[in-house]
Amino acid sequence: MSGGHKAGRVTAPGDVRTAPSNPALRHVLTHLITPLLMCLGMGLAYLGAFATPEPHHLPVAVVGSGPQAKVFAQTVKDEAGDKLDVRTVTDRATAVDQLKHRRISGAYVLDAKAPEVVVASAGSDMSATAVEKVFTPAATAQGLPLKITDVVPPVPGDPTGSGIFFLLIAVSIGSYASVAVLGAAGAGLSTRTRAGLVAGVSFVVSLIGAAFAGPLFHLVDHGLWGVWAMSWLYSAGILLLGAGLHTFLKRWTTLAVMVLFVMLNFTSSGGLFRPELQDGFFGGLHAFWNGAGLVEGIRDLVYFDGRGLGRNVWVLAVWLLLGAVVLAVAGAVERRRAAAEGTAPAPAPAAPVPPAGHARETAQDIAEEDAEEEIEETVGV
Repeated sequence: MSGGHKAGRVTAPGDVRTAPSNPALRHVLTHLITPLLMCLGMGLAYLGAFATPEPHHLPVAVVGSGPQAKVFAQTVKDEAGDKLDVRTVTDRATAVDQLKHRRISGAYVLDAKAPEVVVASAGSDMSATAVEKVFTPAATAQGLPLKITDVVPPVPGDPTGSGIFFLLIAVSIGSYASVAVLGAAGAGLSTRTRAGLVAGVSFVVSLIGAAFAGPLFHLVDHGLWGVWAMSWLYSAGILLLGAGLHTFLKRWTTLAVMVLFVMLNFTSSGGLFRPELQDGFFGGLHAFWNGAGLVEGIRDLVYFDGRGLGRNVWVLAVWLLLGAVVLAVAGAVERRRAAAEGTAPAPAPAAPVPPAGHARETAQDIAEEDAEEEIEETVGV
């Protein structure tokens, strides 16, 4: 009797044992793909870029003339191999000039009594430290104290020079988190309206970034308007590109912008490690990625008298143009889709209204719920 009762047990509609075929569970599992892929991508990107920083063709100079300087430079090069690019310069002033033009990361001044390492830590504190580690053994072998001279130090409000990197993170988060709002919640707006919102949101984000850089945390002591302008260019480029991609990727836009503007962006920006301390992949991205354009542009403006600034502004401008093109293409696709839907055959007659308590959601309700989920997912990440 008991066995027959068990065999004839009827499973209730919401029973957890039917979970594998439960649409709600499938919905949740599908949405979990994004954060799990982010976990994988962030681990690969951050550990790949930052876990084992080692010099790769780090440019350094040996200051001195005559056979002694050439022999010393060749010895350093032979011992370092591909880790260093070693050159010789005749005097200290030339070495300082090359540091300020960011052609070298440091220089060793040969002196029989007081050897000296000259660095510019505002360009990269980690690179300056790497140079010191390279040349310290040479002075130690001579039994001499090594003098360290920093010819371009960072401002007192940012003693390690890493504040610019964290400014990049703040501006990036404000930008890519807004992509979901403009793309999902603003999907029904015209392309022109969304472009106007991009201009407004990026303006606000850049003002917040400038406030962080200047009056709040004193990361820069001059050139604040330039920092604000570059932040605006940077933020607008992200927003334009993200809003345009949303037309094609929908909720996968969250993952796409995380890959573009976090995983590949932060790791290649040079904010913590310059490309000379990274492998070829991230070092190569540094040459044209937008995060590197912002970080190096701010450094050029604030610390190096604008040398190299024009190139980094062009990098930001190209990303802005790319975003504008993608959004324009997305607008054209949306108009074509709307036109196709307007000439489509009339829909089939509506199905009978289900009993009370089981009302079907309309397409608009479903779209709104999907938009809200996407926004929550993006901001949560």
